[in-house]
Amino acid sequence: MASSNPARRKLLIVVNPHATSVDRRLRSLVIAALGSRYEVEAVDTKAPGHARELARAAISSGTDAVATLGGDGTLNEAADALAGSGIALYPLPGGSQNVFAKLLGLPSEIVDSTARLLESVDLWQTRQVDLGRANGRAFSFSAGVGLDASVVEHVDSNPDRKARLKQWYYLQTGISAYLKSYALRRPRLTIESGTEEIQCDTVLIQNGSYFTFAGDRAISLCDGVNLDSGQLGAALLHLRSPVRAALTASRLLASSASPSGGTITPLNSITGLRARAHDGRELPLQVDGDFAGMHSEVEITIEPQVLTVLATPAMHPV
Repeated sequence: MASSNPARRKLLIVVNPHATSVDRRLRSLVIAALGSRYEVEAVDTKAPGHARELARAAISSGTDAVATLGGDGTLNEAADALAGSGIALYPLPGGSQNVFAKLLGLPSEIVDSTARLLESVDLWQTRQVDLGRANGRAFSFSAGVGLDASVVEHVDSNPDRKARLKQWYYLQTGISAYLKSYALRRPRLTIESGTEEIQCDTVLIQNGSYFTFAGDRAISLCDGVNLDSGQLGAALLHLRSPVRAALTASRLLASSASPSGGTITPLNSITGLRARAHDGRELPLQVDGDFAGMHSEVEITIEPQVLTVLATPAMHPV
């Protein structure tokens, strides 16, 4: 929708000061630039969950939009709070990947992204996108149960290596996690979707056109999914040996095409699924690249077009 009144709008900037690309100088420059066109309030997050609290408080304060300056974890919390409110969300890139911004077709470089947000105040074009839920926890673009989530848990505990090595640290950690916890006694997952029941080792859920990015390279696991399709895609991974696990991860990082040869069973155009371990053990869960704890069962659902974002509908992933 478009507004004919480009008056100063109220903008809350939620800043994660510990994000990969955020420092005090960058924070000051971004706030000063946006203050030329918006009535700006900027608040640093203090702990996990704080971004959610700040975004929730903005709903009743007359705020027109919330911008997150951080990574996808900060964006995830704000999206969870703003779902259904009609308040526009804008992701300023401050993390290592900024997947959601790329999926929206927004610039992945902070100067260009700030300029786009400054331009947006005149036309004020918004778009409605879907949110996924994993045991009630929101995700904007992806979730995972199994080895993927174990890797995320370990990577998040080593932020310096994560920032320095990026996608290759995920690959290294994945091989290590498989050898330590999965090679001898990997949990066998039972996945229920509709009338189907399938066994696998790990399940990856995709809400956007891509599951994630390795640098600038898009990684897609499922077809026919985008941010406003009202549907999800899932990739059920069969990793029966360390060699197979390593080859699958390497192919995903090296190509935008899904690995073949029986390593992945795709579930396209679904609205939900349930995952549980065959032996009853608890399973690790990740949402939007953040570890979300251990669960005896994980239920995945979709909430169609519940989140308002400050982005043109015609934009495409970059």
